[in-house]
Amino acid sequence: MDNPTESAEEVGVGPWPGGPENWPDDPKYDRQLLAEGDRRNVLDQYRYWTLEAIVADLDEHRRGFHIAIENVDHDFNIGSIVRTANAMGASSVHIVGRRRWNRRGAMVTDRYMHVTHHESPEQFGQWCKEVGVPVIGIDNVPGSVPLEGETLPPRAMLVFGSEASGLSEQMQALCENICFITQHGSTRSMNVGHAAAIAMWAWNQAEDSRRA
Repeated sequence: MDNPTESAEEVGVGPWPGGPENWPDDPKYDRQLLAEGDRRNVLDQYRYWTLEAIVADLDEHRRGFHIAIENVDHDFNIGSIVRTANAMGASSVHIVGRRRWNRRGAMVTDRYMHVTHHESPEQFGQWCKEVGVPVIGIDNVPGSVPLEGETLPPRAMLVFGSEASGLSEQMQALCENICFITQHGSTRSMNVGHAAAIAMWAWNQAEDSRRA
């Protein structure tokens, strides 16, 4: 049998066809990528673009929600949440607590996001107050309401707690509302990365309905 790695389709595109004499002269194109090919995990419309050009274009189309993650125990899910935030068009990402976090799961998508660190929930809450964005917690704590029954606001900060302990009491106190995702199995909670993906999808569904 042939080695499967040899027959696997290569990701991305190779060097720009025709050589340097056919390269586009637009400054948004990266000369090294034009020469060597672009194997990054980006949409086809961004092939060969510089990182800075992609970020600038994303900034013109980012959606009205932000995400925050409490980093209390180096949760490995943070990278996955950041990657989903990129895919869903989040305006910004906020890490609350420990500054260091495992970026492996983000698959370098954090480079295309605006990531801000806050030492504490109080510092984070002050930022949200100054910007004027309501904080919506996602957790199944006493007093929380079903996500599917809520209309998420056009501007929102969706905040997620750690996998082990959920939202801290300090973070819960900052929330205008806390929503839980209805489940039908035996486990008390789902993976926080999955919950974050569902919540971001729900916000986008609500926003698309408003724009329709």
